[in-house]
Amino acid sequence: MRTSRICVPCIALFALAIQVSAADTYPDRPIRVLAGGAAGGPIDIMGRVVGQKLADLLGQSIVIDNRAGAGGTIATRIAAQAVPDGYTLLCNSSQYVAAPSLYKNPGYDPFKDFSPIINAGVSPNMMFVHPTVAANNLQELIALAKKQPLSYGSAGAGSTPHLTGERLLKLMAGLPVTHIPYSSAAPAMLAVAAGQIPVGLTAMPPTVPLIKSGKIRGIAVTSPARMPSLPAVATVAEQGFPGYVDYTWIGFFAPAGTPKAHVAKLNRAMAAIIAQPETKERLAVLGFDPVSNTPAEFTDYIRVEVTKWAKVIKESGAKVD
Repeated sequence: MRTSRICVPCIALFALAIQVSAADTYPDRPIRVLAGGAAGGPIDIMGRVVGQKLADLLGQSIVIDNRAGAGGTIATRIAAQAVPDGYTLLCNSSQYVAAPSLYKNPGYDPFKDFSPIINAGVSPNMMFVHPTVAANNLQELIALAKKQPLSYGSAGAGSTPHLTGERLLKLMAGLPVTHIPYSSAAPAMLAVAAGQIPVGLTAMPPTVPLIKSGKIRGIAVTSPARMPSLPAVATVAEQGFPGYVDYTWIGFFAPAGTPKAHVAKLNRAMAAIIAQPETKERLAVLGFDPVSNTPAEFTDYIRVEVTKWAKVIKESGAKVD
């Protein structure tokens, strides 16, 4: 576990000040954000990008509390049991909607235990290999996997990169691949870079520096078009799977029962942050596409996502390894 504190600067972001009544004192103390991934992973990255500016805007420290592992369910369970007063939040990825279909007892109900605040952004998933692997693209990797056993690592059981591997490699390509789950994206990437496993699948943002430095080789991205930060990496759709698109999204949640006024204030603040040109630019460089929806829109999206990934899990036979 890694806990760190984001300090509040002396000067507030007056341009983004939220108009509230004098009686509205929330927040009047630091807010803890439980992050369902390890430091350096996509959840952590988004939590810190938004958290820093949220501290500036609300005038209170934001404490990022990384609780990685078990498909994000560790952080989610803790958040579900927190006092619903707006001072404990959850930052999690789309593993939030997959875990209920993958774990016998995930420890939370995605519809009953939380009040969705905002979907901050989405990122395609990146498939990458160790530089010594004799595959420069997806089709070459598929051909290689037909000749010899192949394993791939992901950010954890139930993460969308894991399910992308099950959907793409097992269901669509018909490969007998073995999934190796890690606690988050960072250790999965490092395992590939060290040559411990040949293939990795994680959300794109944390892979960018390692791919650019040559420590890993990107071979396919699940976005509908190539990403500007890594234009040499072809899409899955370009490599024999027309129309294939998968995303990892990162959102913020409050425990069910949190005052609606607090949820609304957090949504307005986060939406204002995400709309800032410098935030958009920073997220784009990292491989995120900002979303910024309302709590109601995010709730509807979650219902669609639960159904989508439940189907993939059932058809692929994906299991918690």
